[in-house]
Amino acid sequence: MMNRILCLLLLGGLCLTGNTFADEIRPGYLELKETSHNVFSVLWKVPAKGDKKLSLKVQLPVGCRNKTPLNGQFIGGAYIQRWMVDCEDGLIERSISIEGLESTNTDVLLRMEFMDGVSQSARLTPSERSFHIPAEASSLQIIRTYTWLGIEHILLGIDHLLFVFALLLIVKNMRRLVWTVTAFTIAHSITLAGATLGYLRAPQQPVEAIIALSIVFLAVEIVHGQQGQPRLTHRAPWIVAFSFGLLHGFGFAGALSEVGLPQNAIPLALLFFNLGVEIGQLLFVATVVILAQLVSGYLNRMEVTKFDYPAWGQRAVAYVIGPVAFYWVIERTTAFIS
Repeated sequence: MMNRILCLLLLGGLCLTGNTFADEIRPGYLELKETSHNVFSVLWKVPAKGDKKLSLKVQLPVGCRNKTPLNGQFIGGAYIQRWMVDCEDGLIERSISIEGLESTNTDVLLRMEFMDGVSQSARLTPSERSFHIPAEASSLQIIRTYTWLGIEHILLGIDHLLFVFALLLIVKNMRRLVWTVTAFTIAHSITLAGATLGYLRAPQQPVEAIIALSIVFLAVEIVHGQQGQPRLTHRAPWIVAFSFGLLHGFGFAGALSEVGLPQNAIPLALLFFNLGVEIGQLLFVATVVILAQLVSGYLNRMEVTKFDYPAWGQRAVAYVIGPVAFYWVIERTTAFIS
């Protein structure tokens, strides 16, 4: 019954996908790089949908003036602006804020790079939309920022979550599930660290396409299992989880590369970004398992030992997952071959 409940949860979630992910809350991104003394190049990325974007505006310290026009364009799901700014008194010990952020449900990642090689990052939220730039970034600031970035990335990454959910449908034994999730964790931690530190390289767009293909693979495995033909994922799920986990690690590294790491604290930031990914993953797994247990307990209290559930129901879940993931494969493949 537990596996059937998991299937129902997924079908219900996928039925809401159109609304949920149409309104997906994506973070904004503000980057300032010092190109000469107190002169910064600015990259401002605002979440957008079509030709509409969030009404957010960067507020730099008094004394900062634009040296070039604010050129902007819609690219993908964002509105991107680039310009140069001259801050006569610099940015250290001064504040940057985002006007309009308090009226949204999104965050903005602020990243600054200075000519002396020092970099700082901070997360701005609707409740804390301003950041006072210290002379040196504290370890606590780095831990808070990168842990939350890791959590946010995994919880907003529907492809990563769908992969984990498919594993939950295949692995029915709790002990085997622990080993499987552990294998996935170890694998993506290896490639995340290796790619971020420059020891491993993989082109990001093909990796994203193969990540989607890994979900298609699990959907096929689910169907074979329902047909009484268990294959490798059913016999040794930790092997499959580890193998594809290596690819997912490159995906996490790609997201982290867009944000960047503080040059004076790379190991610390990397460690806590990875920890954030693990926290988000465990939160997802725990939520799914707890919901399934609650539904199962409710049905038992109601003395419902058998409910109307079509024989093809569990296969239907795979038939939903498979086409969705295969659409991502086509979309992502087209993006890098066009």
